[in-house]
Amino acid sequence: MLALAVALALFVTSVAALESDRDQPIELAADSVDIDEGKGLSTYKGDVDLRQGTMRLRADIVTVYRSGRKTSKIVAEGRPVKFQQQSKKGPVKGEARRVEYEVDSENLLMAGDAVLIQGKDSMRSDRIVYDRVRAVVKAGAAAKGKQRVRISIEAPGD
Repeated sequence: MLALAVALALFVTSVAALESDRDQPIELAADSVDIDEGKGLSTYKGDVDLRQGTMRLRADIVTVYRSGRKTSKIVAEGRPVKFQQQSKKGPVKGEARRVEYEVDSENLLMAGDAVLIQGKDSMRSDRIVYDRVRAVVKAGAAAKGKQRVRISIEAPGD
């Protein structure tokens, strides 16, 4: 049990993204966009490709919420939404039917067949929440999900 706890702690801390990514501009490409400046909403539809630094996200629909000139939240929906980002320990990949990113708190919510993968390690559940600032990951019931969490951790020495 102690080995599992140590392995989980290593998995959680290794998904920390590169600090320099946060300071990079967000770039989006899509088939169409609807912008409502009064509401602070931009909705991108059709093969959406979002990039910021080493992070890349692909989705069917991405909605960007802004407060003034600042992006506050990004919601991506797809079948599935796929993303990848370089971390201090290598690339992190994930997918889910819905991904929400709260910019100020740096919380990432993955919902609907959520999968988070780094190297040969993986975490699967209907709901995964990652608090990037505190380097805390919650999944399953701890993240208000309904499915059990499935974790696969590479054996030491592999």
